[in-house]
Amino acid sequence: MVLTNPPFGKKSSMTVVNAEGESEREDLVILRDDFWASTSNKQLNFVQHVKTLLKIGGRAAIVVPDNVLFEGGAGETVRRKLLHECDVHTLLRLPTGIFYAQGVKANVLFFDRKPASETPWTRTLWVYDLRTNTHFTLKQNPLRYEHLEDFIAAYKPGRPDQRSQGERFRSFAYEELVKRDKVSLDLIWLRDESLEDSDNLPPPGVLAQEIVEDLEAALSEFAQIAESLRAEPT
Repeated sequence: MVLTNPPFGKKSSMTVVNAEGESEREDLVILRDDFWASTSNKQLNFVQHVKTLLKIGGRAAIVVPDNVLFEGGAGETVRRKLLHECDVHTLLRLPTGIFYAQGVKANVLFFDRKPASETPWTRTLWVYDLRTNTHFTLKQNPLRYEHLEDFIAAYKPGRPDQRSQGERFRSFAYEELVKRDKVSLDLIWLRDESLEDSDNLPPPGVLAQEIVEDLEAALSEFAQIAESLRAEPT
């Protein structure tokens, strides 16, 4: 069994010194024969690495940011292979405001490794949405065990055949998943009431903090992009 929270930050990189003695950062593409795709995306590489660690019948619960669910290219390849070679049975959409990296949108992906098969092992992916219409912060309103009790009850450990759909818990068949654009697992069905009714908005202080956190996360991403662009030859 593997329970893990991968490193956040999109690219793997290294510092090199060019002919002029200047330091530059280059994206580091991971090449491994036991990986489905070669990429510099740390999260995708982490998912692939966790799969290789599992023995047949082994189980994984791994925290992944949203880009792992919908990114194209290597992301699509990893999702297709994961759905085929493993039983990807549950996805928990986590609320924002619960990680040290503020503004990060993350999920917990549950899957079991299976032996080689011509037919895909994933039959049904169950998705629990704990994000839509919920608001948490690290200090003022942290996520607690009681907030997860409904998910645990819906998950039904050891009794997956007894699961049933509810407002926040929905099932998606494998055939439906592979027909989605880029095999996206970014599955949303609940209406975000905060976008339509100002009465449902959180307190101004919470909103202001969320805006600050989102801006900090965006600035961090832009800084990484700017740094990678500076390293490119002109």
